[in-house]
Amino acid sequence: MQTTIRSAATFHGVGLHTGERVRMTVRPASANYGIWFRRTDVIGKNAMVPAMWDAVTPSRLCTVVENAVGVSVSTVEHIMAALSGCGVHNALIEINGPEVPILDGSAQPFVAAILGRGLRDLDVPVRCFEILETVEVREGEAVARLEPARALEIDFAIDFDDRAIGQQRKVLSMANGAFVRELSDCRTFCRQSDVDAMRASGLALGGTYDNAVVVEGDHILSPGGFRRDDEAVRHKMLDALGDLALAGAPILGRYTGNRAGHAMTNRLLRALFARPEAFRMTECDAARRRILPGAGVRQTDIPAVA
Repeated sequence: MQTTIRSAATFHGVGLHTGERVRMTVRPASANYGIWFRRTDVIGKNAMVPAMWDAVTPSRLCTVVENAVGVSVSTVEHIMAALSGCGVHNALIEINGPEVPILDGSAQPFVAAILGRGLRDLDVPVRCFEILETVEVREGEAVARLEPARALEIDFAIDFDDRAIGQQRKVLSMANGAFVRELSDCRTFCRQSDVDAMRASGLALGGTYDNAVVVEGDHILSPGGFRRDDEAVRHKMLDALGDLALAGAPILGRYTGNRAGHAMTNRLLRALFARPEAFRMTECDAARRRILPGAGVRQTDIPAVA
């Protein structure tokens, strides 16, 4: 069955890049509604923005969705990962500004609120995209790929010159609540030199050591350091799940990302949907529902955060 959140969950915070204070509320929605954003601060034109792959507009630093009249919402990847990882298929997200609040830089606060409210089953079957043929996009050494697999799997590799991060790779199946247990608490990260350059360009205005792990060379500048030794690659996997959720339905397939980012994952979805022979939409039977992200997840699966 499809699901929605049982009651509304509200979040207050700042946008990572704009630095603007925003209020965001995730509300229940009916079956087959999907995920939509509504800009409550927009008056006089269409304020509804679909959380869909074909609404993504180019952005180097985050994922931005935009409607036909230019109303947009940025940095949607963490809330989308939380919704997908908790098994929420339908929701209306009201927000009074242009950017989703960054909170602590992970998806954990979103996950805790969603599972705290609980989910409501909707008497409509879940439909999934089953990957039938390999689809791949490349850009230099960066690669993003989807290929057939029984459940959604994510295989991600990163390689940074900074010794505090270095080379990391992790492979996880997203079945049985793995996202909540293994990825949801992992925060965004960046170099101090990148932060300085972004701020000089008017970006990262809301970034602090409290909502991102900042490194420089072999030094971790954020107090407390990483929550996990491989938190960096796990966060990239979190981002990938959020970007894949913009497909509009769960994906059954293996995603491989090597030095991939938001833009490349969106290019991969565009390449997939340009090849109808590479996938099919299928109704999930009971066995498939049990391996979807979020199936069977519990509040006790949420990692403790210091």
